[in-house]
Amino acid sequence: MKGDSVIEVGIDLGTANVLICVEGKGIVLSEPSVVAVNKDTNEILAVGSEARRMIGRTPGNIAAIRPLREGVISDYDVTEKMLQYFIKKTCGTSRFIKPRLIVCVPSGVTEVEKRAVKEAALQAGGRNVYLIEEPVAAAIGAGIDITAPEGIMVIDVGGGTTDIAVISMGGIVTNASVKMAGDKFDDFIIKYMRKEHSLYIGERMAEKLKCIIGEAHPDEERSSALCKGRDLISGLPRTVEVTSDEMLSALEEPLDVICEAVHSVLEKTPPELAADVGERGIVITGGGAYLKGLDKRIEARTGIRTTVAEDAECCVAKGTGEALKYMDIISRSNLNRRETYI
Repeated sequence: MKGDSVIEVGIDLGTANVLICVEGKGIVLSEPSVVAVNKDTNEILAVGSEARRMIGRTPGNIAAIRPLREGVISDYDVTEKMLQYFIKKTCGTSRFIKPRLIVCVPSGVTEVEKRAVKEAALQAGGRNVYLIEEPVAAAIGAGIDITAPEGIMVIDVGGGTTDIAVISMGGIVTNASVKMAGDKFDDFIIKYMRKEHSLYIGERMAEKLKCIIGEAHPDEERSSALCKGRDLISGLPRTVEVTSDEMLSALEEPLDVICEAVHSVLEKTPPELAADVGERGIVITGGGAYLKGLDKRIEARTGIRTTVAEDAECCVAKGTGEALKYMDIISRSNLNRRETYI
């Protein structure tokens, strides 16, 4: 329709959080990817932060749903409604405002999963929908010149997937996507507490432990935190003190999987680009980048200088918002690429 205004909106549709970047405004929304639904009526009761507070605390007829699992849509209808809510919240409800959406997806998604994301975004109110892969968006958001004919390795540790890619001239040369990231870290902490302390804890307590005392590499500074849960033997509430050394033990397996994937990508990278990575280093982005010592662990495994990007959690959202200017290069480069799915 003539006179319609077009807003360019970048969406980091993450398993744990949705971040939205609007052209000219930067990041305008960052909320958990959680929706509270009345199971009897299918009515949406709350979205985002309000819904997240309900996790583990709802009556039987209300479910706090995370419609994205391991980086892909697990509940299409709820994802569409969640996107619709966030788009209206950031762009308004005027029918004359038709946002052009750029949505990022993990590098390992299938064509069917890509189509599901596109359709959900269109149904949620987008005029046009473009997809960009997370490592490329993360690199742009971290301030890396992706058009240069030099290799750079980006590791994006999100909530559902860890995407590892070597990028050169605007495209992914070699990559791996592993379903081992923030949510799995929480699961392994829950399993550890059950096994070692006979204590049953919820997702939110596991996430709290990960953020406060989580560790990926041995550190001389030891820290501890109180962990509250239900005793598996007595069935009563109990509190135990947990150390950072225990968190290191709990996270050993998922961290090994990520390091192995990084090694695998480096092995498959052409020698010239591998040399570039050795010189320019590895950049970690995503919320999982804040896990203490993750950069040191990857550096110890690869022997390559590893750094955490500034404002790592927002890199993908920022890069998605800026991606349109690179769209021609990205589309051309992605026609011929080697893919590794793990």
